[in-house]
Amino acid sequence: MKLLFPRLSLLPLLSVAALAQPATPAAPPPDAPSAPANDPAPARKAAVRIGEWQQLPPSQPPILPVASAPETSSDAEPAPELETGSLNGRIDGRVYFAPTGTYRITIPVLPELGGTVSDTGNVVTFEDQFNVHISIATFPQDATQRWELSTRGIKDYLIYFLNEFVIADFQRMIPGVTIDSIDFLPKRFDGALLAYTLLPGGSMFGDHRAFGSDGHPPVAKRGNLLFVKEGYIYVISTELAERVIEGTAFKKTPEEENQILKDRLFEIVGRMTFMKPAAAP
Repeated sequence: MKLLFPRLSLLPLLSVAALAQPATPAAPPPDAPSAPANDPAPARKAAVRIGEWQQLPPSQPPILPVASAPETSSDAEPAPELETGSLNGRIDGRVYFAPTGTYRITIPVLPELGGTVSDTGNVVTFEDQFNVHISIATFPQDATQRWELSTRGIKDYLIYFLNEFVIADFQRMIPGVTIDSIDFLPKRFDGALLAYTLLPGGSMFGDHRAFGSDGHPPVAKRGNLLFVKEGYIYVISTELAERVIEGTAFKKTPEEENQILKDRLFEIVGRMTFMKPAAAP
């Protein structure tokens, strides 16, 4: 059953980054109960295009390419570098370290494909010019959020956070966002929530979108994974690019689409190493 949240919206950089600032318990905190942060998510950063766009064939295999070994010949062209700009976190080789100190991740985009990395203090976005758009948000739980978790239990707490912050953030940018379905996984991270969202006109691949017979572009679909670890709530999000790029040529059932997104989300998690953040001074 699709649920529409009228006042409810996560976009470039999961604009949920607006949840980064703590607030008072009076209003539901966007990250750790707070008012919108002073750390607005930057607009989607354009990556360097490599050659001409080539449409993906139907049933494109999973995203997240593996970097190949660099050429060693002295005559080889210099290896391209990821476009990053100024980062709050840091990159060491092929690994990104979150500024929160909560995790590191093997970077899931390649410079050869126009890969970019951009972040705020709480959210990092990885994207390329083909079929990758991934955002990872981490927000510390303040006393109010910890109280919400203790009184609601993990499943209801994650649903509450999804509705109050994630969908609300999407909705501010894309009216009409709906939750297609949710799935609670009690054995992952002591409780994790998978939420599949439909975003009319909200694709990160709008430049390459196909159009249906009615002249309208396909509705974008995202998979979102929420869980709590070491006092932080994580929101990992990725778009099913093929749905927009291939249009009617992409013939998958909703259940098959969900499985593709689920596999990709856990492939992202598989690239992450979680660390215990340093205690606040």
